[in-house]
Amino acid sequence: MTLALAAEGCDVVIPREQACCGALSLHSGREAEAEAFARRTIDTFEQAGVDMIVVNSAGCGSAMKEYRELLADDPAWSERAAAMAAKVRDLSEFLAELGPAAPRHPLEMTAAYHAACHLAHAQRITAQPRALLAAIPGLRLADIADGGTCCGSAGIYNLVQPEAARELGERKATAVAATGADLLVSANPGCSMQIASALAARGTPMPMAHIAEVLDASLRGVPAPEFRASLG
Repeated sequence: MTLALAAEGCDVVIPREQACCGALSLHSGREAEAEAFARRTIDTFEQAGVDMIVVNSAGCGSAMKEYRELLADDPAWSERAAAMAAKVRDLSEFLAELGPAAPRHPLEMTAAYHAACHLAHAQRITAQPRALLAAIPGLRLADIADGGTCCGSAGIYNLVQPEAARELGERKATAVAATGADLLVSANPGCSMQIASALAARGTPMPMAHIAEVLDASLRGVPAPEFRASLG
């Protein structure tokens, strides 16, 4: 992500003091713990003095955009939480707002894009990731049937409801495999792990990449076979 942002003309700051944003605590109902993580995150990025906070994990971005609500009843932090939440952008959302600057090089392959629930449903970001991928020369997008259905990861759902999550994962893996794509692209690590596991279990493994990795490969002119090989 850092290389892609820099190529588009951004000065990128990565605060060393940052830690967990609290998303997993929120998913597990540990609100006090989530609030503590949120305060630390807010303080860290206030000290960094950045204009925007770009996030490459849909679950994290969703949680950080909700800091205003999470700390609404804390008079010492509510305004600071609201100010930070207003700066948070998903990577695809931010790049769509920024507009392209660096040239894209061809990436001859077919990619299936999985719309993570925390991006598509929680943040209402659906068109931007597809537009970024579609702007890469040579990259063909394959639609996943019933693409809006959850993959079964859903925060920590795959941990607390493993059987139901497994069924959802199998359903998603079947739909992904049916696309015949060379690559599966997502914007959330939990989704990528869940679907990769389900694809492997059914004997149809597929290389996985974050949208930032695909964009980075195009910006650097990495040939498609080399890019796929780097994903293992």
